[in-house]
Amino acid sequence: MTRGEDIEEIVVAAHALTRIAALETRNEAPAAQWRTLSILQNEGPQRLGELATLSRVTQPGMTRLVGQLVTAGLVSRDSDPSDSRASVLSVTADGARALAAWRVQLRDALEPRFSDLSDDDWAALSRTARILASKTAPRVVVAR
Repeated sequence: MTRGEDIEEIVVAAHALTRIAALETRNEAPAAQWRTLSILQNEGPQRLGELATLSRVTQPGMTRLVGQLVTAGLVSRDSDPSDSRASVLSVTADGARALAAWRVQLRDALEPRFSDLSDDDWAALSRTARILASKTAPRVVVAR
């Protein structure tokens, strides 16, 4: 298998694992909610259009989702200091707690699926997880 094919297989398996997690946790919230909260937590405050792009949803879809998240107290909408006509969205403390609780649900639901792995396989998964986290971490862009 080529390196590109290995990466492709990881992405496809991650999508499958996401679907399995949604079914096994029986969590009613849409995946877009958790993705949006994760983006806001990892990338920091975002304008709606930027958030829609990062989350890969349409702007009207993001507008609806953000409205629900604001109503639920999971996201706050504040004025953009650089443009008073725009707003910036941030994850709230309640949103961060909800996201952390969802991640525990994921872990608890999925861990039994991997219980038969050997110590060597666990070490390989642990190393892979660290590598993927480092390669997908937000990148700081330095203005010139």
